[in-house]
Amino acid sequence: MSIAAIDRLRRPSGARLPDVSSSRAAKEWRSTLVRRDASIRDAIRAIDESALQIALVVDSEQRLVGTVTDGDVRRGLLRGIALDAGIAEAMNRDPISCPAKLGPEAAAAVMRSSDVKQVPLVDETGRVVGLEVLGDVIKHSPHDNWVVLMAGGLGQRLRPLTEECPKPMLPVGGTPILEIILKNFVRQGFQRFYLSVNYKAEMVRRHFGDGARWGVTIDYLDEREKLGTAGALGLLPKRPRDPLIVMNGDLLTAVNFSSMLEFHREHNATATMAVREHTVEVPFGVIDLADEYLAGVTEKPRYSWFINAGVYVVEPSVLDLIIPGRALDMPALFERVLARNDKVAAFPIREYWRDIGRLEDLERASVDYPAAFTR
Repeated sequence: MSIAAIDRLRRPSGARLPDVSSSRAAKEWRSTLVRRDASIRDAIRAIDESALQIALVVDSEQRLVGTVTDGDVRRGLLRGIALDAGIAEAMNRDPISCPAKLGPEAAAAVMRSSDVKQVPLVDETGRVVGLEVLGDVIKHSPHDNWVVLMAGGLGQRLRPLTEECPKPMLPVGGTPILEIILKNFVRQGFQRFYLSVNYKAEMVRRHFGDGARWGVTIDYLDEREKLGTAGALGLLPKRPRDPLIVMNGDLLTAVNFSSMLEFHREHNATATMAVREHTVEVPFGVIDLADEYLAGVTEKPRYSWFINAGVYVVEPSVLDLIIPGRALDMPALFERVLARNDKVAAFPIREYWRDIGRLEDLERASVDYPAAFTR
């Protein structure tokens, strides 16, 4: 963006500029720098460790050649780009920047006009000399979004463990699965929760109460009969004002839910499904045939698909597609959203994720727990 263009964007008299936070960005912006020969995995490390949610790609002279955000990485994953691929595969090659000499007011004007939350500061030669960010990028602001956790499943594949304990209350690292999920949301600034309960509901209620123990509000959606992962949303006492997060109560993930909400907003989606790549290796040579003749042999091929990861964001209008008291699962609800030609986004999870469906999953999660959730 040219200096003249930035000047035209300067604050009109009486207008309120976005809250620009300089203190932490001023200290940590160097940790966002990544060389142009780095990998996407290196960019992710810079994005996560700095908490500034951006990686600045520079050449050997520290001149800005691109930027990579969390959204850029996830869109790259959807295109099939591997995390070990070069950073150029995912970076924005035409990054927005601001001349450092113009000061924070000009940087705020650039962010406001371009609808971005970070802007690199460059000198006359294009070298990165700083970074300005909006205040809410570097702190977990409270979220008004409600979170619905589905905790009513029978857990039949985990019997006999679930004969006396509902699956979401099984311990991982000494803590119930559902409590780990709740704490992860609380750390990220979420405060309003609904727990959908059915099987051994009294155990869930007794443990979580009204949420005061964690400084949040918890209410319960009582499924008198099994309503499925979407049907329970018909029990909400009123319609939320903001997008709703829905998550299965039997999976563990370190996903950044704030990033998922931002991804949902950026894509102007009515509903967003978290997805995860699942790879299967065939342990044999796969034969290609042309009529009765052998056309080729592929030795132990690997096939990958994106699977439903059990975390969703839905706009309040989606609740109109649910008939109260009728069983409905989330995939079927998404089909209804698609049927009315609304936009449905796929948010790829790059963080830790494990579905606790079998005994071996529970055992593996207990091994993973310290590294994934106690840092």
